[in-house]
Amino acid sequence: MRVGVLAYRGSERAAHDWEPTLAYLERAIPDRRFVMLPLDLAGMVLAVADRQVDFVITNPGSYVTLEARFAVTRIATLESGTPDTPIAAVGSTIIRRTDRAGIGKLADLKKKRLAVVSTDAFGGFQIAWREMEEAGVRPFTDLAELTTVGFPMEGVVDAVRDGSADAGVLRACLLEEMTAQGRIAPDEFAVVGEKPPGELPCRVSSRLYPDWPFARLAHTPRDLARRVAAALLTMPTADGPTWTASLDYTSVHELFRTLHIGPYPKTPPTLEEVLSENWHWLAIAAAAVLWWMVHSARVEVLVRRRTAELVREIAERERAEATALRLREERDQLSRLGIVGEMASNIAHELNQPLAAIGNFAGGMSRILDAPAPDLGMLRAGARSVAEQAERAAAIIQRTRGFVSRRDAQRSALSVNAVVEETLSLFGAPTDPGLSIVTEPADGLPEVRADKVELQQVLLNLLQNAVEATRSGNNGGGGGEIVLRTALSGGMVMIEVRDSGPGAPEDSRRRMFEPFFTTKPGGLGLGLSICRTIVERHGGRIWAVPGVPRGLAVRFILPPAAGEAVSSSSVPSSIQETNT
Repeated sequence: MRVGVLAYRGSERAAHDWEPTLAYLERAIPDRRFVMLPLDLAGMVLAVADRQVDFVITNPGSYVTLEARFAVTRIATLESGTPDTPIAAVGSTIIRRTDRAGIGKLADLKKKRLAVVSTDAFGGFQIAWREMEEAGVRPFTDLAELTTVGFPMEGVVDAVRDGSADAGVLRACLLEEMTAQGRIAPDEFAVVGEKPPGELPCRVSSRLYPDWPFARLAHTPRDLARRVAAALLTMPTADGPTWTASLDYTSVHELFRTLHIGPYPKTPPTLEEVLSENWHWLAIAAAAVLWWMVHSARVEVLVRRRTAELVREIAERERAEATALRLREERDQLSRLGIVGEMASNIAHELNQPLAAIGNFAGGMSRILDAPAPDLGMLRAGARSVAEQAERAAAIIQRTRGFVSRRDAQRSALSVNAVVEETLSLFGAPTDPGLSIVTEPADGLPEVRADKVELQQVLLNLLQNAVEATRSGNNGGGGGEIVLRTALSGGMVMIEVRDSGPGAPEDSRRRMFEPFFTTKPGGLGLGLSICRTIVERHGGRIWAVPGVPRGLAVRFILPPAAGEAVSSSSVPSSIQETNT
């Protein structure tokens, strides 16, 4: 008869523990020979499945699994304890080193390292597993590390002793056995979550369960099983461990059901169970969904309302921007007309010159015609001169008309020096005696991308202001000089108009480009504000500084046209400026 024995402490220890029992059975049943097969938990299942054994001696957890899967039947239960007080019970003991503070209760095992012989071992883990779960510690998720050291179980003691584990799970009474053998010092280990003393004369951390069963397989003859059971129940203490009648293993089944292991794996819950166990969460979820639906509907209404408001606001803003653009264009147009009005005397003076010349040439030609022998060469020269002066007068009128006409901005690459020259032609020479306009153009300036008429408007406004300031600085006595120069300043093209008037204090220089700020009697304060708008629209900046040696200098800068290389080497150092 082959007897499979769970060798949780190794084959040698299994032989030491169970050979006397098998020897007694051979004496009690002389027509049979009993042979022991030491097995681990997995080997036990395979041996039973392949009918390699006729009887098994195993732990309660292994037995419950074999009972459910292979109809194994227990015939006796082992009695532990002492010969005087045999107890048919088994439990688990969780140990820690005595000097390892901070682990007193089972709940303290959270985030700690735990050593077990195997996660399938009944007394070596599964009993303790249930106790930890009830203490709020889930071994597979809450521990820092769950280490399986394998059989024999003494390896758990070694892991706790050398510090590779903070605690370890032993079969009940193994701690006392190793202490009695001198393999453990009496005060070397402490018990975690120790239960009050009970029927088992050992320190335990769990409740107790029926001890190991002696069981037969389904193919084992019933008569032989009865003979073996009778022999075990009458076996003297001197021949080995004592046995009692088979106990009820319902508590082991309950443990497995609680942990959903062995023959009771966790099955998907039914809808009724889900509703029963989670009705409060489902109610919260339903309330959340309902709230989300209401919230979504409210948000949708608000979004639509806000979208309609935004559409209206955008339309109003576009209308306001169109109105502002139209008003700005009208303002610029009026500003140009105002500049022309202020320049009227200069324009009249400019037109008088070619008209007077035409009159002179016409009178001379009449006298030549009245002569007895008219000089045709002189007549031709006079006619050419009349045509030239007429073209000059037409050019003056055309420039003035182009300046004041309403038109859209047309930006193009322009030479600043050319625009300055054309603007001076449009502005004309001052009529004041002794008042002169001097130009200082810089060579090699890059082109700027700008609207010529708007640029001329800025220059004309600054020139007109410079003429008026120079007049006031000389108390109307005539004389003075206005300097118009171009230069390169910090990679930007700069234009400066400097007068020789009385200048302006710092507060006025800081505010003179604000709308409606003016120091002129009857002035509107819009000219320099329009200049700033035009310059900034072109990506530039305009400011005023004290003139040297006197007066006021108004400067503005414009960026070079895209693709224009700006190099300080192309401009003489004498005319390079710093933007200060």
